[in-house]
Amino acid sequence: MSALSSTRMLRTALVWSGIVTLVLAVVGGVVGLLVAGVSGLSSALVAVLMAAVFLAFTIVSILIANRFYGDPLFVPIFFGSVMGGWILKFVVFLVVLFVLRDQPWLTPMVFLISLIVSIIASLVVDVVVMMRMRMPAVSDTTLPTAAEVEAAEVEAGERRHGDTSTPEA
Repeated sequence: MSALSSTRMLRTALVWSGIVTLVLAVVGGVVGLLVAGVSGLSSALVAVLMAAVFLAFTIVSILIANRFYGDPLFVPIFFGSVMGGWILKFVVFLVVLFVLRDQPWLTPMVFLISLIVSIIASLVVDVVVMMRMRMPAVSDTTLPTAAEVEAAEVEAGERRHGDTSTPEA
C-alpha cells in the first residue's frame, strides 16, 4: 500500500519547522540575552522550544494516524488521534504555562514575544510548504485500467459504439 500524498508534505513541514526553530532559538536567545540577561536567554529558549514541541505534535499525530490508511477504521482512528492529540496538547500547554508563571528566572515579556514569533513563524512555514507542494486535486485514488473499462463496456452491451440492441439473456 502506498503512503498518503499528504505524508510527504507533512514531513517537509516538520523538517522546515525544525530548521526555523533552530534559527529562532539562536536569534531569540541572543535578543533575550541582550534585553534581559540570562533570564531573557532562558525565557526565549523555553518559549521557542515549547512552541516547536506543541506545533510539531499535531503533525506527528497526523503522520501516525496516516499509517492506518486503508484500514476500515482509518477515519475514526485519524480523527481520534488528531482530536485526542489536540486536547492533550491543550491541557499540557495550560499546565506548562501555570508552572512557568511564577518562575523567578522567567522574563514574561521575552517569553511571550518569543512564543508568539515562534508560532507565527511555524504557521508561515506550514503555509509555504503547503502552497509549494504539488498535490493533485483528487489524490489517493485509483483509476480503472483500460481492461476494466473495456469489460464494463462489454457488460453494458457496448452501447457507446452504437449497438442499441439489448444483450440476450
